[in-house]
Amino acid sequence: MKINAFVEDLRTKSAAELNEELVAAKKELFNLRFQNATNQLDNTSRIKEVRRNIARIQTVITQAQKG
Repeated sequence: MKINAFVEDLRTKSAAELNEELVAAKKELFNLRFQNATNQLDNTSRIKEVRRNIARIQTVITQAQKG
């Protein structure tokens, strides 16, 4: 369960660290999309994985704000 470990790791981080993770993931997604557009990307499934990680990070941020 690699995903559960990732989410548990996110829950232990502070709000500032979560924002840093979010910015880094968005930059990675931008770079992956750029590589995909120029036909340099070999592993296209990585785009989907990064998008889901961004959603997970945003969910943990929202939960922390509400709780």
